[in-house]
Amino acid sequence: MFTDRRIERHQLPYFLQVFNRLTDKPIGFLGNVSGNGLMLISQLPMMVNAQFELRLKIPEADGTFHAIDLTATCLWSHEDINPQYYDSGFNVLQAPEEYEQLIGVLVQYFRFDPLQASV
Repeated sequence: MFTDRRIERHQLPYFLQVFNRLTDKPIGFLGNVSGNGLMLISQLPMMVNAQFELRLKIPEADGTFHAIDLTATCLWSHEDINPQYYDSGFNVLQAPEEYEQLIGVLVQYFRFDPLQASV
């Protein structure tokens, strides 16, 4: 049986948690991101058409966190394939330059290069 992996995999030490910016309470985890949106994975459904003040806490090398604050509207929310969680799609209305930088870093980190996969 073939057991060698051909694609290098990167384990994340933890997921990027998403917080309510006003209360600083966690509301879920970042599922995916794009230039104008994100998907949140949470234990409760999000209110559709509501505006949210979100905060991403990006870990720094020294153990501290850098906050990226976003204003976003929830466009949809439905139960995840795992019945204990919900997926919710957000349209990002306001975000600082650091959000675009984060997207670039995540895309680079998780980029799939088919040429390297055949090695």
